[in-house]
Amino acid sequence: MNDPLHLAHGLAGDNTPPDWPPLTAGEVEMLLRGYPALGAPARLDWHSPRPLSAACLVETEHTTVFVKRHHCSVRSAATLAEEHRFIAHLRDRGMPIPAVLRDAHGQTAVASGDWVYEVHERAAGIDLYREAISWEPLPNHAHALTAGRMLAALHDAATDYRAPQRDTHILVARSELIAAPDPVAALRAQLPQRPGLADYLRDRDWPNDFAELLAPWHAAAQPQLAQQARLWTHGDWHVSNLCWNGGDSDVRISAVLDFGLAAANFALFDLATAIERNAIAWLALDSGANAAHPDIARTLIEGYRRQRALKAADLHLLADLLPLVHVDFALSEVEYYHAITHSRANADVAYGTFLCGHAAWFRTPAGHAMLQAIRELA
Repeated sequence: MNDPLHLAHGLAGDNTPPDWPPLTAGEVEMLLRGYPALGAPARLDWHSPRPLSAACLVETEHTTVFVKRHHCSVRSAATLAEEHRFIAHLRDRGMPIPAVLRDAHGQTAVASGDWVYEVHERAAGIDLYREAISWEPLPNHAHALTAGRMLAALHDAATDYRAPQRDTHILVARSELIAAPDPVAALRAQLPQRPGLADYLRDRDWPNDFAELLAPWHAAAQPQLAQQARLWTHGDWHVSNLCWNGGDSDVRISAVLDFGLAAANFALFDLATAIERNAIAWLALDSGANAAHPDIARTLIEGYRRQRALKAADLHLLADLLPLVHVDFALSEVEYYHAITHSRANADVAYGTFLCGHAAWFRTPAGHAMLQAIRELA
């Protein structure tokens, strides 16, 4: 077996050493002893460039599986099992999601020392965008249309899923702050349970930053956000989390991947996240290049409403929501980098560039044009 060195995607679109050491042949062999039906591992085939965990494809005697490892400070076995139960529900309703495999003790999340592991079937189809960074815009309109429709199908499948909210804020896409009447008071109430984030924010005038980044959209959106039907969402609907079959004329999604950010939110939250991930070239802002791709945003929406109806009011709310949709997750990244990986530089990027900078961009002419393109669909 081999243990190739690899780099992870950095916050600036560069390649950097990963936050966590890559999976090794020895630990994979030890883990898969608990999955005797797979046979012994023969080769570590590919290491994921995603930075927040360690993952690879593993060829075994009988098949190929996807192995992912989390540090226990990021995911406990119980927290990881929340994702797995949601996946099982969606699979039961026909969604094309690789199965999470159970070990000989019936567990889908396996804790060992400081690590928690999960093993998935290999995804069907072609992983066209597996090297893409999560904020790279989608260049293909046929894929955007198909991705929008599949997201709506996932929401249909999730409508009868009932589960408590995730038991963590770390690297989870939640919406409590933006849905709150007073986000500053809501965050202040969370901080005693989030000491790492509280420690970082001591050096920031965060209430004033919040007031600036939330205006003017929060006042317009919050009453409607508070009335949205609760729905568990994917939370990271980017094409790098989808596998594909067919050409442009008959393209279809063969697998939906990575429910690590999934949480209890509402449907428009996921659609706004899909637009933020696929239709804005955030990493191009500093170069002066055109970052907005309203055509991709409109195509995602068109695909979505071919499966699931959107009213005019939904589209206006979607436009008001888009500048806010990242807020809870950006703070979770601040917390992760400051309290877990202890990278002040990355925490500063998550706070300044992601949390504040993304909201500020929507006050530029290009940002206004993106929001107007969505409103015009109404």
